[in-house]
Amino acid sequence: MPERFLLQILRNLVTHGILRSTRGVDGGYTLTRPPEEISLLEVIEAIEGPMNADAATAEGLDDSTQTNLRSALVEITETSRGQLEAIKFSQLLQPPAT
Repeated sequence: MPERFLLQILRNLVTHGILRSTRGVDGGYTLTRPPEEISLLEVIEAIEGPMNADAATAEGLDDSTQTNLRSALVEITETSRGQLEAIKFSQLLQPPAT
């Protein structure tokens, strides 16, 4: 992964309050909250932007079909958001070796 791309991701995570940046020799990045309090949804939305289905359109479909499609996409998005919100960062981290 290019360093520039990684720095942009880290900057987004700092901006959204997920990470704290510390400058200097002993600097780096740390979580602002315990991993049990940070959801996968927060991380994804900090990097990619909000998940929504509002912009979904399909040319060539009649209004009724577009309405049904939009409704289905909204339902899928809300289900996905709920599932991603339920997954906490702590579940993705491997416990330290002892």
